[in-house]
Amino acid sequence: MKKLLQRLLAPVAALLTLGSGASAARADTHVARPALWSVSDADTTVYLFGTIHLLPDNYQWRTSKVEQAVVGSQQLMIETIVDEKDPMKLFGILMRIGMSPGLRPLVDRVPAAKRAALLDAVKKSGFPPKTLDNMETWAAAFILLGNQFKDLGLKNDQGVEMTLRSAFAGQGKPIGELESNLEQLSFFDQLPEKAQRELLEGAIEKASTVRTDFNDMLTAWVRGDVKAIARSFNRDLAASPELAQALIKQRNANWSKWIEQRMAQPGAVMVAVGAGHLAGRDSVVDLLKRDGYRVRRLQ
Repeated sequence: MKKLLQRLLAPVAALLTLGSGASAARADTHVARPALWSVSDADTTVYLFGTIHLLPDNYQWRTSKVEQAVVGSQQLMIETIVDEKDPMKLFGILMRIGMSPGLRPLVDRVPAAKRAALLDAVKKSGFPPKTLDNMETWAAAFILLGNQFKDLGLKNDQGVEMTLRSAFAGQGKPIGELESNLEQLSFFDQLPEKAQRELLEGAIEKASTVRTDFNDMLTAWVRGDVKAIARSFNRDLAASPELAQALIKQRNANWSKWIEQRMAQPGAVMVAVGAGHLAGRDSVVDLLKRDGYRVRRLQ
């Protein structure tokens, strides 16, 4: 569950690391073929593209099929629009819903064996410890996750959504969001404390563990291995059906309904969301198929 929550927080948590990525120079280039589908009828096409929110340098994923979908689409829809030019907008929402004075000190919200790691992470973040103590556990974890993105050498401008946003904006095409920043953060604000503490523990895991998990996820995405992505999500979700319902199934249902409503309008649109939302049972792809739509794998 820790890995799952880290993935789900990535679209907005990444903003806190903007411009701070320190990727090492690499001569090799990796060619990726991430999964791409289309849903279409006589006058409408919706492209479904599974993304990875943050990427290292030198990954080429804009294949000819992806480019055709970008050029052929009149609009881009992503999970949520993070305004990198005004980070205080997002931070203001975080502080508004994530602050609760009078909470136990953050260090008391992790097992004793992990307190040293937490204190190191707090120091590394540069964030005032007293402010973190007054944050709900999920919000503090959100701040500390930035350390992991930096350690992995990940930068927001290398993320798939940011690249797609630039491409669509450069062509004068509109960009929309399936959830507002507030709506997305509210999913985590409503998590039970146990789940929030799992997220906090995940945010202070050793760099070697985080790198292994990320590389496994990246490898599956690069290959367009939907089955591997689904297995990973199913494994993470197995421990908590309640969280699976709130964070994955309900959101997938909301998005599939949006797509079905969009099918009533002519034209073409690209929907780009985290790859896990398009993989396996109860995914957006699965729900559309159950409702009788023909979903065709393009890549």
